[in-house]
Amino acid sequence: MVYLRAYHPDDALPLLELFRDTIRLVNYRDYSPEQIAAWASDQIDPTAWAERFQGRFVVVAMQGGKQVGFAELEESGHLDRFYVAAEAIGQGIGKKLMKVLTRQASRLKLSRIFVEASITALPFFERQGFSVITSQTVTLRGIDFLNYHMEKLL
Repeated sequence: MVYLRAYHPDDALPLLELFRDTIRLVNYRDYSPEQIAAWASDQIDPTAWAERFQGRFVVVAMQGGKQVGFAELEESGHLDRFYVAAEAIGQGIGKKLMKVLTRQASRLKLSRIFVEASITALPFFERQGFSVITSQTVTLRGIDFLNYHMEKLL
């Protein structure tokens, strides 16, 4: 059974591992080995990773005592990190996370939420009511990536 709860600082390292594993096990279908290595780098500073959660609305999905997904909303309406563990994809976890973030955005009286979606995540976000604003190339650790700037009007 999956349940959602608020982020705790102890979640930071398990969520970093979930992030890396999801990219390596799922996103490899749409991105090159060089892109995957840059995106899910072993050089990500765990302290800096944890600090990015501060001041954000973060929800963690739990199953069997293990973190299987997480999503975060910034006060601007930006969805920064939104990941579901490879073994948990297709169980409705992303949809549950999105529902909680959308409710929070409504509480904040935001008119929209927006995200930079990977090629892999594009269909998920479209099913959640997001529209593509533009495709874009971003650079991470010297490597270029295609992603999609998307928004959902509330």
